[in-house]
Amino acid sequence: MMDVTRRAWLKSSACGFGSLAMTGLLGNTSQAGLNPLTSLTTHHQPRAKRVIFLFMQGGVSHVDSFDYKPLLAENDGKALSFEDGRMIANSGQKKGSPHRVMKPLWKFAQHGECGRWGSDLFPEMNKHVDDMCFIHSMHTEGIAHGPATLFLHCGSTQFIRPSIGSWVIYGLGSENENLPGFISIGASAGNGGPRNYGNAFLPAIYQGTALGKAGGPATEARIRNLKNPHLSAADQREQFDLLQQLNAEQLKQATGDSELEAVINSYELAWRMQMHAPDVLDLSKESAETQALYGIGEKPTDNFGRQCLMARRLCEAGVRYIQVTYGDNSANPAWDQHSNLPKHGEHAKAVDLPISGLLTDLKQRGLLEDTIVWWGGEFGRTPYAEKNGTGRDHNTGGFTVWMAGGGFKPGIEYGQTDDFGHKAIADKVHMHDLHATVLHSLGLDHERLTYRFSGRNYRLTDVFGHVVHDVLS
Repeated sequence: MMDVTRRAWLKSSACGFGSLAMTGLLGNTSQAGLNPLTSLTTHHQPRAKRVIFLFMQGGVSHVDSFDYKPLLAENDGKALSFEDGRMIANSGQKKGSPHRVMKPLWKFAQHGECGRWGSDLFPEMNKHVDDMCFIHSMHTEGIAHGPATLFLHCGSTQFIRPSIGSWVIYGLGSENENLPGFISIGASAGNGGPRNYGNAFLPAIYQGTALGKAGGPATEARIRNLKNPHLSAADQREQFDLLQQLNAEQLKQATGDSELEAVINSYELAWRMQMHAPDVLDLSKESAETQALYGIGEKPTDNFGRQCLMARRLCEAGVRYIQVTYGDNSANPAWDQHSNLPKHGEHAKAVDLPISGLLTDLKQRGLLEDTIVWWGGEFGRTPYAEKNGTGRDHNTGGFTVWMAGGGFKPGIEYGQTDDFGHKAIADKVHMHDLHATVLHSLGLDHERLTYRFSGRNYRLTDVFGHVVHDVLS
């Protein structure tokens, strides 16, 4: 056994304790080497720099919102045969069992110069159809909320995989090293929970930072314990400098210790966040006109309006991937109307104006051009009434999402479902394809964005996915 002098032991111990206690390292330069959140070179010329994903948890009915199907009204009440995964999964339903066709509960009309169809479920969003790219032929994996939500975020229904936000900042770094590169506002604890913004086997620095929780007040969507009320700024600076010196010394003796390096990087980010995050998250700095644009101060738009305005401020501050969830923590998420489809109207009133305000605000500030705004849920709803009642079941075979900004063609529709909106039949876009296309617009090749773990290379799209070039300008 090697002899250890008292002086060496004390020196080593002091540095070790310093690593555990540390609240940061020096500003923009890390003694550990290159900061992992430093902005990185892309695979090709990007059209977008960042993403705001507006997650409509539970699955909005596409046939009641943006996928106009006149035959639904013409055949309303008729018993027709629809075969899908839900029919197979639900016991007691035999193959070919008839279901009652349900017409849209909201009236459709054409909007904008492009003449895109939209129902009066979302009157404010309809004002922006000339900026939207509608993909009507989405299909995905997982017929229940849990698997489908995980697939939406992580590209896998079962295995623990990094979320798309983690892949994005792993590939791009951050535009602002003083804030997390990936933030999830109003994240849900159910249907995958933290896995939907988790880093899995990617280094911990790429994990999403959750602000608030689904169904909770947006006023509590903040990073807790950012400020130290017990020490002055000068005392904190002095402590910071001392700990920086101790940890730098420790790193010299622990060459190649990636775990220690990751911990120190996370503490470094925490220190910088103390100086910058409170200001970014302070919505009171916005004008009354801007707050009104998002419906802040009014029911029922105040809560989601705050979340959307927070997303714009984070976007403007350089956060790469921002997810805003409209949902709750119940077993049946917000838009999951199996037996009460009219409740869609209540949820629409809460999100319609805030989303419209976000698009207007981004465009006015010149941010929409290089920001992808992605709207949608984990799947759509069926064209038939579930159990012949007043709601719609899950539909993974065909549904709609819309994209705006960030290199997506404005004012177009792509793909098609059948005459009833049941299954995608033309120019089909799988969720793997959408992931590949989002990454492509950000300058990342989904086949080259890999991470080696447990003896093999992994990627967001696994061994699947094709870039849908036709939706990109």
